[in-house]
Amino acid sequence: MRGLADIETIGVVGAGTMGSGIAQVAATAGYDVVMRDVEPAFVERGVSTIDDSLDRLVRSEKLTDDEADAARERVTGTTDLGDLADADYVVEAIVEDLDVKRAVFAELDGLVDPEVPLATNTSTLSITAIAGATERAPLVVGLHFMNPVPVMTGVEVVVGEATADETAALAHELAEALGKTTWESDDKPGFVVNRVLIPWLNEGIRALDEGVATKEDIDRGLKLGTNVPMGPLELADHVGLDVCLAATETLHENLGDRYAPAYLLRRKVAAGHLGKKTGRGFYEYD
Repeated sequence: MRGLADIETIGVVGAGTMGSGIAQVAATAGYDVVMRDVEPAFVERGVSTIDDSLDRLVRSEKLTDDEADAARERVTGTTDLGDLADADYVVEAIVEDLDVKRAVFAELDGLVDPEVPLATNTSTLSITAIAGATERAPLVVGLHFMNPVPVMTGVEVVVGEATADETAALAHELAEALGKTTWESDDKPGFVVNRVLIPWLNEGIRALDEGVATKEDIDRGLKLGTNVPMGPLELADHVGLDVCLAATETLHENLGDRYAPAYLLRRKVAAGHLGKKTGRGFYEYD
């Protein structure tokens, strides 16, 4: 298996919020990046998101103009999964759907070098089930970045049933090379973060639906009472209510009724009010 010194090009599957963020931090750390999505518009939006984020880092004096320009030049956008064939490491960051992820991993398995590790950014789905779609299960690992990727410093390394120790160790090393701090989880539903976070978000939504307090007071109370930067309703809007619902349903299916999605969460998603990305969730956004 390849080591950290052998990684020069990182393939990123998905150019959405998570994929573009992963591509950005990899490029900023000096890696060449090939970022793929299924439609040109999605790729263009991902590249634009990276440009805007780099501009903000320059304005806040966290990057120089030259460093930002160099990072931009390292990112190549594409709609052709075949362009990832020469990648030395691949991170998948697409929709939280097990069947879709398995299909992508099966395709990647026949595409990239047999010694290249494949990582998934899934937040709740089984690493073992995803790895089962490949012939390289020992080289498949969870690499769960936190959102927003350029800002959050943590990465969760998730070890599947067949994940080799060397694969897990390399995942830790790569994340640290991207400027992140890691922790490790077994392949159990929700891993560490979402097993605890999702019920917190869900209960905040229930509290609103049951009239315990206004959304503003729920968020204010949790921020001031527990010293978190965002309350549960703010954070749910930021993550995306559809993403929250999918994660909650996965945990409900695997862990029982204590994870049952709040009615108001289902209603918001059914109405298409998904949070910041649609301009309306629990709050309204420009």
